[in-house]
Amino acid sequence: MRLDKFISNCGYASRKEVKKLIKQKAVSVDGAIAKSHDMNISDDAQVTVNGAVLSYREFVYLMLNKPSGYVSATEDKKYPVVTDLVSGEYAHFDVFPVGRLDIDTEGLLILTNDGKLAHELTSPKKDVYKKYFAVLDKPAQRSDIEDFAKGMEFKDFTAKPAIMEISENPCEVYIQISEGKFHQVKRMCERIGKSVVYLKRVSIGKLVLDEALELGEIRELTDDELKLLKA
Repeated sequence: MRLDKFISNCGYASRKEVKKLIKQKAVSVDGAIAKSHDMNISDDAQVTVNGAVLSYREFVYLMLNKPSGYVSATEDKKYPVVTDLVSGEYAHFDVFPVGRLDIDTEGLLILTNDGKLAHELTSPKKDVYKKYFAVLDKPAQRSDIEDFAKGMEFKDFTAKPAIMEISENPCEVYIQISEGKFHQVKRMCERIGKSVVYLKRVSIGKLVLDEALELGEIRELTDDELKLLKA
C-alpha cells in the first residue's frame, strides 16, 4: 500500500498533508525516515508520525440519523447529500450510504466504505428486514395487516410479504420490508388506501437506531452493533 494512503486511512492526515509531513521528516517507516509519500510499504510495516505509531484500518461503519431534505447519495446537482453530514475525521474514508431513504424520510442510515457488507445488507436475496415507523392519514385496519402479509404486485416489481404492526394510535404503524424499492413503503400504503404523512426507519436487521442521536448526527458503530449488523 502507498504510504500516503496508509496514513490517510489511519485518520492522521490527508494525502496532501502527508507530503508536508514527509518534507518535515516527520514520518518513519520501520525506523527509517520516509523519503517519498507514494512509496509502497508492507502490510506489517510500522509507521510513525512525529513519534506516534499509527494503527491502520481499512473500513469504517457510521450510523446516521438522517434528516429530511437530504438525498441518500454521494453527490447530487440539486439537493444536499447525506455524505455532506460526514465530519472531517471520516472524510478520507470516502463512505457511501448503504441503500437509500427518500429525501423526506428520516432515520437510520448506514454509511461505510465496505462494499461487501453493503451488498449483503441490500441484496433482496438476503431478506434483511428494515423496520419503519409511519404516520398515516387514515387509521390502519386489521385487513391492512393481511394485505401486507400477502405481498403486492406492482407494474415494476413484486413486493415480498411485509409485516405491519398497528400501535395504540391506529394512524401510527410499524412496517417491515426486506427490500428497498423506490418509494416502496409509501406505495404499499397507497395500495391499501392510505397516505404516509411521516416516515422514519428505526432498524436494519437487528441494528436499532440510537435514539440519542439527533437528526443529522453521525457516530461510529460500536463493536457490538457491527456484530448485530453483520448477523
